[in-house]
Amino acid sequence: MAALCAWIGCVFAACSATPDSFTRFDPVRLRVTASAAVHRRSFLALAASLLALPGCERAPAALPAGGFGTDDLARGHALRERLAQGLDLRPDVRQRTRVLIAGGGIAGLAAARALRLAGVPDVALLELQDSAGGNSRAGQLGGLACPLGAHYLPVPGDGAPEVQDLLEELGLRRREAGRWRHGGDGGRHLVHSPQERLYLHGHWQEGLLPLQGVGAGTLAQYRRFGARVAQLARTAPFAMPTLGTWRAGQGLHPEIAALDAVTFDAWLAHEGLDDAWLRWYLDYCCRDDYGAGSARVSAWAGIHYFASRHGFAAPGEEGDVQDHGVLAWPEGNGWLAQRLAAPLQAAAQLHTGRAVLRIDEGADGVQLDALDLASGRVERWQAERCVVALPTFIAARVLGAGAPDVVHQAARRLPRAPWLVANLHLSRPLQDVPGAAPSWDNVIHADPVPGGLGYVDAGHQRLAGGALLAAPTVLTYYQALGDVPGARAALATQDWTHWAAPMLQSLSAAHPDLPDVATRLELTRHGHAMAIPVPGTQAFLSQIGLQSNKNKGLQLSNGERARVLPVPATARLVFAHADWSGYSVFEEAFTRGHAAGLWAA
Repeated sequence: MAALCAWIGCVFAACSATPDSFTRFDPVRLRVTASAAVHRRSFLALAASLLALPGCERAPAALPAGGFGTDDLARGHALRERLAQGLDLRPDVRQRTRVLIAGGGIAGLAAARALRLAGVPDVALLELQDSAGGNSRAGQLGGLACPLGAHYLPVPGDGAPEVQDLLEELGLRRREAGRWRHGGDGGRHLVHSPQERLYLHGHWQEGLLPLQGVGAGTLAQYRRFGARVAQLARTAPFAMPTLGTWRAGQGLHPEIAALDAVTFDAWLAHEGLDDAWLRWYLDYCCRDDYGAGSARVSAWAGIHYFASRHGFAAPGEEGDVQDHGVLAWPEGNGWLAQRLAAPLQAAAQLHTGRAVLRIDEGADGVQLDALDLASGRVERWQAERCVVALPTFIAARVLGAGAPDVVHQAARRLPRAPWLVANLHLSRPLQDVPGAAPSWDNVIHADPVPGGLGYVDAGHQRLAGGALLAAPTVLTYYQALGDVPGARAALATQDWTHWAAPMLQSLSAAHPDLPDVATRLELTRHGHAMAIPVPGTQAFLSQIGLQSNKNKGLQLSNGERARVLPVPATARLVFAHADWSGYSVFEEAFTRGHAAGLWAA
C-alpha cells in the first residue's frame, strides 16, 4: 500500500502541475505526453479517492514544542477587554515633558533621534511592547537572535537622505575612493551570497523568478514587463519615500494617478502580461512588501516595488541600478531598532509597557493618559507637543472626537493586512534536496500555506566556517494574511498548532529531515500589521493638507542639511507613521518620523 500511495502521490502532483511542469514530469523515465491529458480530470478524481484510503494519507510533520509569544494582538486585545469591563482610568501618576512621542515603532524612534539632533533634551517615548521597534522588533529563541517582524533594509537610494544619514551614523555607509560603500566592516552587514532561491519542480533554483522549465513565451513576457518598468521609471516619479514625489496643490503625476486608480492585476491584463509564471512572481512580490497580492494592491504599488528600488531585470539582462544590496542581521531590523532606542534607554526616556488610552490637544499643551501594564497604574502626561507615531486606526481611537477629520478618514480608508511570523529553532542546519545552495531567503513556489512567503535563515549571516556551520540556527517563516478571509479573527481564536502544522508540512516537502531537528516554534501575531496600498490610496493621501516644517536647524548627524519635508499636523500634534505613505517599509516610517521630530523640536 505504501508503494502504491507513493506512486499515486507522484502522478497526482504531476497532473496537478502547471502546463510547463506537466510536460517535464518524468518520475521513473515515464514521459507524460499530451495524450495523457485526455483522461487527466478522471484520473485526478481516482487518485484523490485512493489517497483518502486508510494508510494512504501523507503523514503530518511532527510538531515541536511551541506557542504564541507576547505580541501586539495579545496586549491590544487584553487592554480592550479591560476597558470594556469598566477599568478605572483616573490618573495615579502625573508626568511632564517638553515633547511626548506616542508609539515606539521606527517612526517614533526616528522622531526621537531627530529631536536629539535638534538639541531637545526633554523627550519621553511611550511604547506598548516591552521593547521598541514596532514591526521591527527582535527576539531570541534558544539563545539565538531572530526577527519578530521586518528582517531587511535595501540599500537606500539618494531619495532617502535621512536613511542614508542613519546608516552613516551606524557605520553602515561611508565614502571610500570617491564611492559610497555599504555594509560596514568589509560589507559584513550586507546579505551574503547566495541571497535567495526558489523551490520549484522538486529542487532549488537560484533567484526567485521562476526559470526552470519555463518556455520562450514566459521569457518574452519577463522582458516585456522589465521594459515597461524601465519606461515608467523614466517618465514618472517613482521614489522612496513617496512623500518627496507628491506635488503640493497639483495632485499626483498623471501616470502615477492612472496606475493608482486600478489594481495591479487589471493593469497587467491590460498590458497583455498574462503568463502564469510571471503573475505568480509579481503576486509574491506584492504579498511580500504589502501583505496582499496583485489582485488587491494598486498598479502603482506593483510598479513601485520595482521602479523605486532595483528595477526588474529579465534573465540575461542587466538592471539599471548600481547598488541594490540588502542589509540584514540575524535579528532582522531589530538590529536597527535597538540602536535607535539605545540613546533613549540611556537617558531614561523610553517607557515601555505603556498603552496609550487618550490624547487631548488643548490651547496650552497636550494631555495624554497611558496605562502602565506592569503596575496597572494610569499615568497622565503633560507636554508642549506630541508626535503621534501610531497607526492611523489607533490614532483615531485615542484622539476620539478631537482628532482631525483626516485621521478618521485614513483609519476608515486604509485596509490592514495581518501577518504571522514563525521562528523555528533547529538543532542543526537542514539537509538539502538537489539544486541551488542554501540561501538567506528561501521560497517555496505555490506554497500551500495560505499567505506563505518562505523563510529566512538567521545562520546565513555567520562569517565563521567549519564547525559553526553545523551549529543550531533559527528559520523565520512569514505569512502575509491580507488576502486570507477571516485571518485576523483566526489569529485571535485559533490555537498555535492551527498555524504550525501546515507550515511545517510545507517546509518538510523541501526538507524531509525537518521534524528530526526542529526543537521549538514560537509564533508572533500581527493583527493589524500594515496598511495595504489599494487603488486610490495615493490619490487620497497626496491630497492631505501638510504643514511646512519651520525647523531649519541641524538636520542630519553629519552636519548636512537635507530637504525639510512637510508633515500632517495641528497646532500641537504631528503625525508620523508609515500609514501616511499608504504602505509599511522602513524608509517610509523613518523619513516621516524624522520630519515629525524636526517639526516638534
